[in-house]
Amino acid sequence: MPLGPGGQDVRRLQSTGGSTFTLSLPKPWVVQHKLSSRDVLKIDWRPSGALRITPLDVEEKLEKSVFLSMNKLPENSLFDHLMGAYISGADLIKIETKTSPKRKSNLQVRRFLRNTRGFEIFEETDDSLVLKCLLNPGDMPIHASLNRMYLLLTSLVRDLLSVFEGEDKEFIQDAADRENEVDALLYLIERQVRISLDSHKVASSLNISRTQALEFANLARSLERMMDHAYTLSELVKENPNLTTNMIDMAPLEQLPKWQLALKELMINIRTRDSTRIEIARGELKKCQQVLKVHEKDLLDNHRHNEWMAFDLSLSESVRRLCAYARDFGEILLNMLVFSKIVASN
Repeated sequence: MPLGPGGQDVRRLQSTGGSTFTLSLPKPWVVQHKLSSRDVLKIDWRPSGALRITPLDVEEKLEKSVFLSMNKLPENSLFDHLMGAYISGADLIKIETKTSPKRKSNLQVRRFLRNTRGFEIFEETDDSLVLKCLLNPGDMPIHASLNRMYLLLTSLVRDLLSVFEGEDKEFIQDAADRENEVDALLYLIERQVRISLDSHKVASSLNISRTQALEFANLARSLERMMDHAYTLSELVKENPNLTTNMIDMAPLEQLPKWQLALKELMINIRTRDSTRIEIARGELKKCQQVLKVHEKDLLDNHRHNEWMAFDLSLSESVRRLCAYARDFGEILLNMLVFSKIVASN
């Protein structure tokens, strides 16, 4: 049976004299790439030890498209299907809308465009819509997206602290916009990672290995989860205007600056990868978690009837979860550090 895409084969090296060895290539692969004798191939020696063979002039520009028919989708599920296509790496999304109210589909399409990067309406008729991605997945460095997520997260927490110190709540009125931007950056990173697993050119342009790409996606998810809890804190403040004035000395809020310092240290170590500094930061976060657990137990045991008990408890839980996800962030960095040493030793 001939070797096909995704298949495996075993072939013997042939010695052609001196220090030269040759290996025959599968004929179906040669035919598919329209190669002939004396054509040039590019050979990459990967960190894993594997060799990758690529035709020198190959252009990985095959457009990946998805067709969605509104009459075949569950009700109100177009947005979820669009997001699935986006993260899976589709370049072109064709939507058939002739059997569905156009206004309903347009609403979900606009929501999709707000939550993604690079997609625009390319073509529109009475019964169809075509969305096309204009952003090359290798153009936006994942480091830059992670840094932007970090800045949005820490700026919201910083503004929350200023509100607790007595500043106007106007500082956190755009919390939902900041959270939506963090979500969009997460989706972009997940899309880039998915495409890089199939395309060595995208992986090369992003200047990361495919294993690193998966770990960067994990880092992005940790930041997104922290942003969820920062947003929860902002909503808590808006819903309880009488309980947030000059309360900066509350136990949960005393831990937030420590969380900020630890997360900053971890962000620095995405590049430096100093295991000692990572462990110190994770240790500080663990101490914050322990303080908050004791605080929550005290609230439940001794202050059940206080007006602000539920508020304080919700506040403490969100801050504790911020610390937990930051510790996960540090654990991922340690995994990346250990993996890089394994590759180096090979």
